[in-house]
Amino acid sequence: MDVLSRPLIDRTLPLLAEGYAWLPNRMRDASGSVVRTRIMGRPALALRGPEAVRFFYDERNVHRHRAVPEPVLGTLFGHGAVHTLDGAAHRARKELFLPLLEPAAVAGLAEHVSGAWDEAVPEWGRRASIVLFDEAATVLTRGVHRWAGVPLDDAGAGAAARDMTAMVDGFATAGPRHLRARRARGRQEERLARLVRDVRTGTVTAPAGSVLERVCGHRDLNGEPLDEKTAAVELLNVLRPTTALAWFVAFAAHALHRWPESRAPLAQGDVAFRTAFAHEVRRFYPFVPFLGGLAARDLFWRGARVPEGGLVVLDVYGQNHDETLWGDPYAFRPRRFLERSVGRDELIPQGGGDPATGHRCPGEGLTVGLLETLTAQLARMEYTVPDQNLAISLHRVPALPHSGVVLAGVERPAV
Repeated sequence: MDVLSRPLIDRTLPLLAEGYAWLPNRMRDASGSVVRTRIMGRPALALRGPEAVRFFYDERNVHRHRAVPEPVLGTLFGHGAVHTLDGAAHRARKELFLPLLEPAAVAGLAEHVSGAWDEAVPEWGRRASIVLFDEAATVLTRGVHRWAGVPLDDAGAGAAARDMTAMVDGFATAGPRHLRARRARGRQEERLARLVRDVRTGTVTAPAGSVLERVCGHRDLNGEPLDEKTAAVELLNVLRPTTALAWFVAFAAHALHRWPESRAPLAQGDVAFRTAFAHEVRRFYPFVPFLGGLAARDLFWRGARVPEGGLVVLDVYGQNHDETLWGDPYAFRPRRFLERSVGRDELIPQGGGDPATGHRCPGEGLTVGLLETLTAQLARMEYTVPDQNLAISLHRVPALPHSGVVLAGVERPAV
């Protein structure tokens, strides 16, 4: 029997068990950049590499509409979110988010988050130790709410941060984590839908030019405003991903502990190195394992076929650790980003393609800008790292240092 006509065995359970390593392991076994398999009952074609990224993000090949499984919609993205749209409808909805790419927007969010961090440090210093992941999530939640014009009192910031991180933590699993994620999304959608209603009825005034004002006034392709629930979903798709940077802050602290030589250039204001360090944290550490879509027609990629309606999977973690692209992919080496210009479709921790027209995360610029700011503040801060379990399991999605990165003896940075 020809290899391309062999029956495909469903690999959903091994995928869930192996986590980030599952697809890179299959790619290595296949000795190439394409794997045919079956996931969740569907035939699937898994791809890797810059050309594969361009193939994946070409809407003539792959559709995202109906491709996101309900468990992911019910926890991470929300039903009716921009991630579920294609074509003109997707581009119209994405207009809501594109201003977030502007340098002024990135700088504004960084200023608010930096201010929230500075407010938190003295309180951290009054405690014997802190869990950086938890504290960073609260700081990010406070900062992004202020920037977006969404009311949130200080007393509610911790609870909101726990809900935001729960949505991310439970999207790729079953059981208690998933149930917590669903309950968290329900609470936050209800809170934000009430806010949208209050803005539209004049009970609450949205700050001029704010994200809240944009979402409440946005009109989709049909010329109609977003219903309250969808508006709440899209507000969450600004707030939640920003809070999710707590994962990268924890990874950055992990990197500074393991490779302390990065601390000095970060603390001393080396702008180019800060950007390189942010990119290397996003490349090196595990966050998104892969992305999926549905074949818009019968597709062939390097001799392998997937039928219309089958899954097309982009190996994000594998590509970010591909030796042919990075040379020494399992070495944490920020200066690789200073040694050569990295192509748009080579580094894809938040997807690939053009963020203005495709499905690449429009908040990627915000992620990099915030990481630059927070890693510099972290590098200047004085603290110790007590004995703890800093192991990062590739079997758990999303991955995180086991301890959340405990810091002790936190002090304000020296002036």
